[in-house]
Amino acid sequence: MILALGFGAAIGVLLGLLGGGGSILAVPALVFGMGLSVEEAIPISLIVVGAASAVGALPKVRARQVQWRLAGIFALTGLPATFVGSAVGRLLPERALLVGFAVVMVVAGARMLADRGDTGTACSTGGSGINWRRCVPRSASAGLTVGFLTGLFGVGGGFLIIPALVLLLGVAMPVAVGTSLVIIVANSASGLVSHLSGTSIDWAITAGFAGTAIVGSLVAGRLGSRVDTDRLRRWFAFLVFAVAAYVLVDAVFLR
Repeated sequence: MILALGFGAAIGVLLGLLGGGGSILAVPALVFGMGLSVEEAIPISLIVVGAASAVGALPKVRARQVQWRLAGIFALTGLPATFVGSAVGRLLPERALLVGFAVVMVVAGARMLADRGDTGTACSTGGSGINWRRCVPRSASAGLTVGFLTGLFGVGGGFLIIPALVLLLGVAMPVAVGTSLVIIVANSASGLVSHLSGTSIDWAITAGFAGTAIVGSLVAGRLGSRVDTDRLRRWFAFLVFAVAAYVLVDAVFLR
């Protein structure tokens, strides 16, 4: 339980500061830190990530830092994709899931290192608006990818959502963080529903994990302006690489 509290707090802080990314460590923490199977870890991860993201999104909603139309497009395309990802996951052995998860972690870490906070203009109108005719197909394809990964691995997908919003769609970073958190909530809820059948959930671990994640997200939301998030993102990326290497070695050589 102490481990669950510590892991939950760390993931909540990262979600609150970065708008995503912290969830990439939830499943490894539950599998390697708590001794759960991947099948048991994924629904708990989705509950924790969804709850922490919901709480973290509240200040962004109050500050009107959510692009609701983009969030809706991501959610509408991502929700059915979570069920597809969940169905595929049930067909794969645990070793294959862990190897795939390690690959996703490497992609996430590389994405964090490459992110310089620049705002793209691929879908902007040249001002503050968005060219919806051009951006809807891009948003839909990104939503499908994130939803599938959410259902398959139990990740929130913030490491993909943030770059898509900022670099492809030209959304300012504060709004991208808030929009990402709203999308993560929707995808996590859908992914959880797709994983509930035939899966037992340890509610004590879930409550402890989710509770400290929520507190961590709230604290991080208040301290976000005082933290060098670029430096934090770089160090976190290196941590993700290290955990990915451990997951890969365990899946290939130890199982």
